[in-house]
Amino acid sequence: MEKAGSGSRTLFPRGPNLTLEDFSNKDFIIRDFVDSLAENAVSQHRRSGATQQAFDPKPLIRSFENALEGLGSLSEELQEKESELLTQVRRAEIQHDQTLDTLGRKLDQSINQFEALDISLNNPNGNDRGSRGEEGGNIAVQIGEKLEELDGKRRRAIDANFLIHCWLQVSETGELTSLQDIQRQGGSENKVRCAVIAHQLMRISQRLDQASWNQINGHQRSGKTNGVNGTNGANGAQRSHNTREILEKFCETLEQDLLKQFNNSYRKQNFDDMMECSKVLHDFNGGASVIAIFVNQHQFFIDRDQLITDEVTMDGETWDQLADPDAEPPGVESSLQSLIDEVRIIMQEESFIIKRAFPYYETVLIKFIQRVFQQSIQQRLEMVLEKASTISSLAFLRSLHSSRTYISALIEDLKSHGLTEHPEPCSAQIAQTLDQQMEELFVPYIMGNSYIDREKKSLEELFNSLLFRFNIYHFRRKKAPTGFMASLAQRTNQLMESAKDAYLERLESSDLTPTQKAMMLRVARVQETDKNKNEIEVSEEEGFLSIANAKRMMTWLAEGVRRTLELGSPSDTPKDVAILLSLLMTNMGQVYVETALEAALERATSQESVKTEPDLSYLPSIRPAVTITSIMSRFTNTVLIRLAESNTTVRRSMEAQAKLGIEAIEKKTNNVMKSTMDVIINWVTKSLAQQKKLDFLPKDELDLVESLQTPTCTSICLFLSRCTNLIVQTIDGQNLENFTSELALAVQRLLFEHFKKFKVNATGGLMVTKDIARYVATLKEWPLSKDVEAAVELLTEIGYLFIIGPEALRERSRNLASGGGVSIKKLGKADFKGFIQSREDARSVGVQSVLTGL
Repeated sequence: MEKAGSGSRTLFPRGPNLTLEDFSNKDFIIRDFVDSLAENAVSQHRRSGATQQAFDPKPLIRSFENALEGLGSLSEELQEKESELLTQVRRAEIQHDQTLDTLGRKLDQSINQFEALDISLNNPNGNDRGSRGEEGGNIAVQIGEKLEELDGKRRRAIDANFLIHCWLQVSETGELTSLQDIQRQGGSENKVRCAVIAHQLMRISQRLDQASWNQINGHQRSGKTNGVNGTNGANGAQRSHNTREILEKFCETLEQDLLKQFNNSYRKQNFDDMMECSKVLHDFNGGASVIAIFVNQHQFFIDRDQLITDEVTMDGETWDQLADPDAEPPGVESSLQSLIDEVRIIMQEESFIIKRAFPYYETVLIKFIQRVFQQSIQQRLEMVLEKASTISSLAFLRSLHSSRTYISALIEDLKSHGLTEHPEPCSAQIAQTLDQQMEELFVPYIMGNSYIDREKKSLEELFNSLLFRFNIYHFRRKKAPTGFMASLAQRTNQLMESAKDAYLERLESSDLTPTQKAMMLRVARVQETDKNKNEIEVSEEEGFLSIANAKRMMTWLAEGVRRTLELGSPSDTPKDVAILLSLLMTNMGQVYVETALEAALERATSQESVKTEPDLSYLPSIRPAVTITSIMSRFTNTVLIRLAESNTTVRRSMEAQAKLGIEAIEKKTNNVMKSTMDVIINWVTKSLAQQKKLDFLPKDELDLVESLQTPTCTSICLFLSRCTNLIVQTIDGQNLENFTSELALAVQRLLFEHFKKFKVNATGGLMVTKDIARYVATLKEWPLSKDVEAAVELLTEIGYLFIIGPEALRERSRNLASGGGVSIKKLGKADFKGFIQSREDARSVGVQSVLTGL
């Protein structure tokens, strides 16, 4: 039983009261909902305490029915709202379509108007439409220019306003707060603007605050500008701030900050920031400070400054090779080579950085190049050349040449690399700078005649050393000059003595280095222990010409010519090679070759009147004279004179000098050979005069059997054979044939006259035939021309004339040459008659009839 105070209870159980929110909850799950309903129903029965009854679904059904009714009304409301929204959507779509259509028409109109305006601006030619277009275009340009002008005025006004503000600030308060604010903002534009304004303030200060600029040694001078006292402010008060010092301090601080920022960016390889700093500093002070800090503080120069005191590193053996004229030059000095190789790498690497870090990169690169060449390379080059000059003059020239060649290769490599223009070749300005630095490096050593004088002096020392013993021999050989030959050899004697004295004087010179002195003694083959160089013993062989020595001289000269071409100026090349030609013609032509020829000529002339068989051992010395002259002439014509073609006057002078020198040698050679021929002919003449009168009148045939030839014939033929051996060693080719042909013809004439002087009997005729056969065989061993060979063969006719009978004589008399002279192939009547009259039976009837028939 329930208490009376308890709530009233319905007759039938009620179902749960459900609303729309119960079903619209996002956590609503059908299974859970049904389970909860069932559980509520069971719980009510349990609380009632009644007996368990069957489940009654009616309350639940009524609840669902109520819910369905609510859902139905909600569905109707939803459909009404959906219909209303669909109607609104259709209206919005229609309105949107109308709006798009309207905007499209307006866009087309705008496009048409723009095209018409564009046509009118870009079509200034043609009819009235074109004229209107031109007018419109001009108006547009004028409007644009006016706008630009106005914008410029506006900017200038703003800048002027700010500038005046800054000036008032610094002049009245001594501060630059506004300018410092711009500086703190950072950025390239702000830094540039800050730098420009600072410069403008400096100019304003110089104009309006002359008191700050008129201080000298701490004292201020009175200064007025246009009658206005520069020390007063706007209100007439005395200024207490030195604007110059304030601005200079600010500019210095600004510059130092920028340089510090640039330096830090360089260490970090921040090229963009480096470019920004360099731009600002360029506008600030032309970029001089940033270029200086980049170049001067470069690690390359710091390292090289520490190494500049290092000694030149080549060893003693290399220096000796450099001073040896017969050794190949060892090349550039190693420390200089290392420096140049490093410069090649540094220049290529730094040019890349310079291109990215500086807007005015060519200017920076030029400064860098100048610093590299004028400091590092020049200092090392001076050290190398100074060391080389303490070795010898040749070592200096070779070092100068090798250094120039190696540095020139560096220049060409840098040009082809392009540096800042890589991979393209470098610009014309950079190429010009490189060439200029190259020229300035070597100008002190090659300007004027300084180089060619060194080259000439070095070659003269070498030539005098090589020819010293040769000159000693011929100087002692010379006796007191008398007669015509002495006058011919006078200049050669002077040159030879001058060369000898120059060598001795150079050996005693105080500025001669030990290495060079040792080299000169070695080339001259003289010992240091020889106290008196004039008393040196020399052999006769040392007075002969040597082709090996001539080749050494030509090698030295060729090396000098090569250096001259590469070191000297092209405009000076003709003059320089003319000097070298004169040196060659004097030393090799006159002192060497002509002296040897004069010695041979002197010996030849001394043999012309000897009473014993002449000594022709001097003849082989002619052969090297001809060879040396040929070498010298070929080198002169193919090298030296061709190098002087750019200067016609010098070239012609060289040609004339070479021609005179060669002609002088040829003339002396001809004189030697002519004198030699006279010596041979004179001795043959003397030998023929020793022929006994009875040699061709033997009393019996026993004398003929005992002797194949007469002793005179034997001695002459042996002498001629010895002469032939020497002559073949002396000359060859056409010269040999000409000489032997002329000599054979002279001997043939002597034999013609010789056999006319002796009476010949029948047995003696056989002896004459044998002698003539020996003479002919001896002469035919020589290379003869065809005409001379025919003349020699004509000698055999003489023997036949002494042994044939009258009838045969008459037959031969029919083939005599016409006239009274001598023919090459036929006997003349006079010679025929002279030989016939020498026959012992010349007075017989048969022989007389032959003579009468002539």
